[in-house]
Amino acid sequence: MTPTTMRVIKIGGRVQVDPALPSVLAAAWQQSPSMVVVHGGGDEASAVQQAFGRESQFVDGRRVTQREDLDLLRMSLSGSANQRLVASMVGAGVPAVGLSGEDAGMVLAVARSRATMGEVGTPCAVDARLLHVLLGAGFCPVVSPLARDRDSTGAGVLNVNGDDAAAAIAVALQADELLLVSDVDGVMVDGAALSRLDGDAARALIADGVAQGGMAAKLDAALGALARGVTRVRIGAVAALTDDRSGTVITLAGVPV
Repeated sequence: MTPTTMRVIKIGGRVQVDPALPSVLAAAWQQSPSMVVVHGGGDEASAVQQAFGRESQFVDGRRVTQREDLDLLRMSLSGSANQRLVASMVGAGVPAVGLSGEDAGMVLAVARSRATMGEVGTPCAVDARLLHVLLGAGFCPVVSPLARDRDSTGAGVLNVNGDDAAAAIAVALQADELLLVSDVDGVMVDGAALSRLDGDAARALIADGVAQGGMAAKLDAALGALARGVTRVRIGAVAALTDDRSGTVITLAGVPV
């Protein structure tokens, strides 16, 4: 990576407990300080829901979210998960600043299907001005994936899958790379990580049930980002942050890596 490479990095919830993560993020920042981090926090959100007597449910790798869950997700994602990640990055030497997609109306979303998913949104627009201000001042934005409800006239909020939020932000920033960091080495087939995968093959893995849940959501987000102009998408483990040969490179059909 060069110092001018714009990267959007999604950090999955389980990866955030990896003790090596802060130092690897610091090394990635040194390689290319034009970097935005988007994070999940699925296990933490589930634990908070359980503590308040709520049950976690998922459809196609995305969390079903009722109105009663929204403040719990703000508490776990925009609160503890965000600030814990920011603190660990600052401790490793990265000038990280915690944000939510709600801040300044940065991420707008529309409800996917309230009948089946509740208050879950698909990003429809990203106002990247705040991100540009922070990046221009030498800071690393760290964004939790809650979004403003485009159709709300009040303080409406929608829960957005972290991969979808990261893809939308990467598109808005015209990122050179979207990197989806997971707790596996890439897209796994027969116990091994693929080095590359085109769109047709990715859709086949989803249709055949080889890629399920969170991985299916990652592939959907990856293909959407590529279709809207992101140059390169990878799915990989923590090592992929500093090794651009690591992980699975996703391409559109017929597009060389």
